[in-house]
Amino acid sequence: MGKKKQPMYKIVAVDSRTKRDGRFIDAVGAYNPATNPMTITLKEDRVFHWLERGAQPTDTVKNLLSRKGVWLKWGLKKKKADDATIAAEFEKWQMMQGLKLQKENERNARRNAAKKKKKAAAQEAPAQPAEAPAPAAPAQP
Repeated sequence: MGKKKQPMYKIVAVDSRTKRDGRFIDAVGAYNPATNPMTITLKEDRVFHWLERGAQPTDTVKNLLSRKGVWLKWGLKKKKADDATIAAEFEKWQMMQGLKLQKENERNARRNAAKKKKKAAAQEAPAQPAEAPAPAAPAQP
């Protein structure tokens, strides 16, 4: 999926015996890294369906599931947690993600401000005339 220099990926359930780009069983989501912030869409019910049947997500898909909180929900479901506990833990996780995103944005703003300040200082330095070097003292015979 996607175009040249504009990647977009499907998240699919595939039989492990098929080719890498072969037929897939079920499309469970999509991932678009080109947007800011990146877009991840998932059909949670289908993801849980395949995980319950023994699907093994790749490391990349596991990271994407973690970013959406689906992997957290899956871990709680495996521990036989009730729906209220899962909802409470997910709500807590979402709040932490919001704080994490806010801190990251603040850090990026500080970095950009420091870069602008450094660039402005670099532009001012050559603009100022360099002081003429002091004349050398004549050599004594």
